[in-house]
Amino acid sequence: MSFRSGLPIPTPLPLPPAETPCSATDGPWCEVVYQVTGTDWLARASSVVIDGAIKTVLIVALAVLVRSLLHRGVRRLARGAGEGHLPALLRPLRDRGAQRLQMAAVLSERRRQRAATIGSLLRSIVSLVIYGIAFVLILGEFGVNLAPILASAGVIGLAVGFGAQNLVKDFLSGIFMMLEDQYGVGDTVDLGPASGTVESIGLRVTTIRDAEGTLWYVRNGEISRVGNHSQHFSIALIDVPVGHGTNIPHATAIAEAAAREAVTEAPLAANVLGEVSVLGVQSVTAEAVTLRLTVTTKPGQQVAVRRAMFGAVSTAFTQAQIPPPTTAPSTAVPATPGQGLAG
Repeated sequence: MSFRSGLPIPTPLPLPPAETPCSATDGPWCEVVYQVTGTDWLARASSVVIDGAIKTVLIVALAVLVRSLLHRGVRRLARGAGEGHLPALLRPLRDRGAQRLQMAAVLSERRRQRAATIGSLLRSIVSLVIYGIAFVLILGEFGVNLAPILASAGVIGLAVGFGAQNLVKDFLSGIFMMLEDQYGVGDTVDLGPASGTVESIGLRVTTIRDAEGTLWYVRNGEISRVGNHSQHFSIALIDVPVGHGTNIPHATAIAEAAAREAVTEAPLAANVLGEVSVLGVQSVTAEAVTLRLTVTTKPGQQVAVRRAMFGAVSTAFTQAQIPPPTTAPSTAVPATPGQGLAG
């Protein structure tokens, strides 16, 4: 107590602390925001908003980092697959044609395209999975009840999957076709619904150009079997008919010599992988005796080699005067006078 003019002046008592709407469960940011804004609801929600924002930034940053690392790993894996270097886990996915022809050191354009396509698909899957998990975690940080959302998403996904099962089947078939290297762009294939040269491969459809120039769009889910004429190696096979009474050993020697001469000349010699094999008599009919010859060629080159062999053997048979096949007698009944004029 102090004195002024002889009168005592009372010392003011300290004011009680101002009451705040914050409780222990509102977090440390509640009082700070209340002192700045003086707003109850904003102060109580500040911890949820600020903590949620901080955690959201951390989740997004972690998701971007993980995605970047995984994308880098996928790119390195795809680059190694394109160059022919694969880890032991993925060695069954190596290009089969290069293995069979002992050309694994050659950087084929087909292998690079296949590796780039698979790498792009894997990167898309990685991004979708990581960002989906990050989105769910962010919703959980803001107190969103995820159980109804996940249940609804499951029901919607089941309905969409059931309604679009053909589309899902096409995509899954396309993925496995690329992983297993069943065919590539430029291959001559027989897919059942269509046959021809593959022009493009997608996750849903494969486009094929047939011999007449028609472009076919074949859904991957409809392909139940694949006959690839351009993978590993091909075989040029010709059946040469000769007439009855022909000296078979003599005709066989002439055919073998002519076929070998045809395949050893340029430019066919670069497409032949083995020697001409004479399998002998293939069949005997009332019209002719058929001789069969084969030779192994590079993939897709069997048609050109077959034509050259057949032309050479036919010319050699003509020069050697090998009897041609006999023509079967006509079985048609000759018309009698007045037949067909009734009516």
